[in-house]
Amino acid sequence: MIETDILVKVTAEGQLKLPAEIQAQLHPGDEYLATITDEEIVFKKISKPSVDLDEFLEKMDALEPDPNQPSLEEIHEIVKEVRQELWSK
Repeated sequence: MIETDILVKVTAEGQLKLPAEIQAQLHPGDEYLATITDEEIVFKKISKPSVDLDEFLEKMDALEPDPNQPSLEEIHEIVKEVRQELWSK
């Protein structure tokens, strides 16, 4: 990555006027984290996950059930046994 210093001016309305070379790298919906100190303001692009939620849920629905997954009845019995052990101490 090549680092370049580019002059950015603040308008009378308090907005940043970005030169074309910066605007060309921005896309609608991009989000940036702004870090502000006494000397500088740094914008860091926030990376979005490579898989969206709908796609993830579709993949989860397509998976076969886990044969080792205990049933609700088995979970209930395990919880009951653990509670009895704890209460008997």
